[in-house]
Amino acid sequence: MNNNNPKLRIEELKTIINKANYEYYTLDNPTISDYEYDMYMSELIELEGLYPELKTVDSPTNRVGGEVLDKFQKVTHKKEMKSLSDIFSYDEVISYLEGIKKITGKELYSAELKIDGLALSLIYEKGILVQASTRGDGLIGEDITNNVRTISSVPLKLKEDLDIEVRGEIYLSKKRFLKINEQREKNGEELFKNERNCAAGTIRQLDPEIVRKRGLDTFIYYIEEPEKYGLKTQTQALEYLRYLGFQVNKESASIKNSMELLDYISSIDDKRMDFDYPIDGVVLKYEEFDKYDLIGETVKYPKWAVAYKFAPLEVKTKVLSIDFQVGRTGVITPVANLTPVLISGSTVSRATLNNEDYIIEKDIRIGDSVYVRKAAEIIPEVVRVEMNDRTDDIIPFKMIDNCPICNSRLIRRLGEADYYCTNDECPSRIVNQIIHFASRDAYDITGLGDKIAEFLYQEGFVTKISDIFSLSNYAQILLTKEGFKEKKVMGLIYSIENSKTNNLDKLIFGLGIKNVGKKVARILCEKYPSMDELINAKEEDISLIPDIGEVIAKNVVEYFKNEKNLEQIEILKNKGLNMVYTSSKKDESSIFSGKTVVLTGTLLNYSRDEASKIIEDLGGKTSSSVSKKTDYVLYGENAGSKLTKAQELGIKLITEEEFNEMIKAE
Repeated sequence: MNNNNPKLRIEELKTIINKANYEYYTLDNPTISDYEYDMYMSELIELEGLYPELKTVDSPTNRVGGEVLDKFQKVTHKKEMKSLSDIFSYDEVISYLEGIKKITGKELYSAELKIDGLALSLIYEKGILVQASTRGDGLIGEDITNNVRTISSVPLKLKEDLDIEVRGEIYLSKKRFLKINEQREKNGEELFKNERNCAAGTIRQLDPEIVRKRGLDTFIYYIEEPEKYGLKTQTQALEYLRYLGFQVNKESASIKNSMELLDYISSIDDKRMDFDYPIDGVVLKYEEFDKYDLIGETVKYPKWAVAYKFAPLEVKTKVLSIDFQVGRTGVITPVANLTPVLISGSTVSRATLNNEDYIIEKDIRIGDSVYVRKAAEIIPEVVRVEMNDRTDDIIPFKMIDNCPICNSRLIRRLGEADYYCTNDECPSRIVNQIIHFASRDAYDITGLGDKIAEFLYQEGFVTKISDIFSLSNYAQILLTKEGFKEKKVMGLIYSIENSKTNNLDKLIFGLGIKNVGKKVARILCEKYPSMDELINAKEEDISLIPDIGEVIAKNVVEYFKNEKNLEQIEILKNKGLNMVYTSSKKDESSIFSGKTVVLTGTLLNYSRDEASKIIEDLGGKTSSSVSKKTDYVLYGENAGSKLTKAQELGIKLITEEEFNEMIKAE
């Protein structure tokens, strides 16, 4: 103890705390209690407060938080952070291994868990952490050093004073995720969808203190230029990372043949939900570094590594009943009520059954045991029925004849799979029309969500879309209702009034014309830039517009033939809603003018919709598939088969950074 010498005592405390972190995160063998750790940390904070000149950049107290930033700075990676190509079947695994064996002449692999998190780069100089950054588009990421310093499993000082870059994954444990969502639910905040979603939202917080409280974690698995440190294999690299003080996943394995690998994948798949961190597959790497150049790489992926992705997890449960929902266009959707089960981190108690044909094809019945999974890890769906569990008293499904809300007779149109309620006054249809109209992509009325829309309908304040713009007449009455404080009511009224200036395409989309999405609405408005022009447009003329066609043209004309619809539009005109379209397209010299762009992967600074709108505003159009007619492919993180196809066809690829520069040039 050097209580009389603050400099020596600070160094002692730093050594004790760093050793405790190493034992806890790297060795998984803590030798001091949490209480002792907290006491040492408190003493260090106090001493550094008294002697700020003695605080160093590698001090453990830097994890407590730091300066709140205005924005993140861009970082150009010294070497591109490439993503991995995905494979999905055992046949693909064997084919991949055979291809590697032809090149190297032997089988020797490292298998690691594929953590469902965010890619991370850490740079150390003389053993001190100097920079942490996101993957970004692979070439340019964001500087998140302040935030990463708050993550306890990231060493601020290594066991050796060397210069090194390592890479790994930021993730959030399942326990922390549940606690965070529990607190957000209590606070009335929107819940995070999953652990990765929460981790992504956390690491991009501008306030490091928020990041620290969330409790992010890391696994490190890669060393840039490993040969510089005398390392020959991936297994050696993982051991060296542990030695330096990084947290390395213990589930890695050295594999010598394809059968060993398939057994390993199967064993991990069986217990994947047992881990307290999200995984979505197994990463396979060739073991020996000196063969990497020989094996090679593509523009996007290294060939010496590949990611085997697990199939969506299927869980067995029981169909308790089947309900029927009524959409805004009258479509009847059957929904299975299930015995609640935990799938991919959340409880599932309902799953859409799509339509009558879907149910009959899979022979789903009330009382059946069924296997459920999350399509794209998000939407619950029934995969199949467990026929061995079916008993004689379980009767076949029969579609209902009448609307479950208004009891109107249902119809099924020739050539369509859906049943419809044709009653325009059906309460469920009207409520869903109001919800759709107020949604963000349509008229974007803040504060008019699902529950509020349903309440306003039940109270008789809003019984059709045009009633939204008379809601101010009921402001005083709303203030007497439970949960409607003045700030909430005035905010809703303001948002409604403010929305009247929206461009015409948002109104067209909001009206809910069958098959007219927001993109089609914009295309229609480019051709017919006023409501009156669109109302009077002829079906044959509309059908000639590119990307429209006969079906949409017929639906548009039929909508505007309906007297009730025209009456509602007239009311909206009188309420002051904008009825003309202002095109934001550039002239023919625009960079995207006449060009077709396909978007793939996750962009750092734009949603898919935001990027699409920018492209369309600059004279281009977006497409969902890559073909010879595609001019550009704008790609982000985790881009998949579309990028591969674009490379094969020789189509111009655009990174997000290049996209930004193209926009600035305009």
